[in-house]
Amino acid sequence: MWDYTDKVMEHFLNPRNVGEVENPDGSATVGNISCGDALKLTFKLDDNGRIADAKFQTFGCGSAIASSSVLTEMIKGMTLEEAAKITNQEIVDELGGLPDEKIHCSVMGMEALQAAIADFRGETFAEDSPEDREGNVICHCFGVTDVKIRRIAKENNLHEVDEITHYTKAGGACGKCKEEIQEILNGIWDVKKTEAEEKPVAMTFAQKVMKVQDVIDKDIRPMLERDGGSIELVDLRGDNVLVRLKGRCAACPNSKITIRNTVESKLKEYVSENLSVEEVK
Repeated sequence: MWDYTDKVMEHFLNPRNVGEVENPDGSATVGNISCGDALKLTFKLDDNGRIADAKFQTFGCGSAIASSSVLTEMIKGMTLEEAAKITNQEIVDELGGLPDEKIHCSVMGMEALQAAIADFRGETFAEDSPEDREGNVICHCFGVTDVKIRRIAKENNLHEVDEITHYTKAGGACGKCKEEIQEILNGIWDVKKTEAEEKPVAMTFAQKVMKVQDVIDKDIRPMLERDGGSIELVDLRGDNVLVRLKGRCAACPNSKITIRNTVESKLKEYVSENLSVEEVK
């Protein structure tokens, strides 16, 4: 049995906002019932342009139901600009976590919201970007290209085939493409490994500060900004890096995970294995 949090179980057993909003301002359906998951999301705006009501209908597992339910609660009261910034990771965080194998359910919720907003704006929404669709199809079961695999891997720091499957379903059906997916991942991270091996064996303090700042500017901050957050270097004391999280990251209850899995991991990879990171307010 999956290790679900109490909040996931609560939203699964007692889902909020099930149904369809009458005369919705925005409506969208994503996923594919033949693939096992589909989600329809509708919303209605108030006179101030904020989401007054949101409802969902889903065909899927408990994680899909819980992700959809909590998403409708999250977006009520938001402007469309605020709602458009919601990421699948924020849906996962709001639920207190999801099993790795069910991360794609939160991705479906994020895509449904983006598609419904696009519908309101009279825009065309595609679950895959034009760049994603231009690549070579690797997983024919779910139509996932090599371009999409590379993008998802880099954006989420994914190194294993199973991680790609959790986010995109690629490799989750017949499994014939798993070896090719792993080759793509090896190609991405072997380059990163080579770059890391080229870093100086010994650096002066000034060089270390500059290197830390460079990694924060080029690798870490762009990742956080995609989720509405940011980061700044406060100080470097020996091998202890002091940073300050900003924006959404500053108020996130999972900021310690961000510090360890994103900030510290990147600095260890590109600067020094001896570095530790501490958040200061």
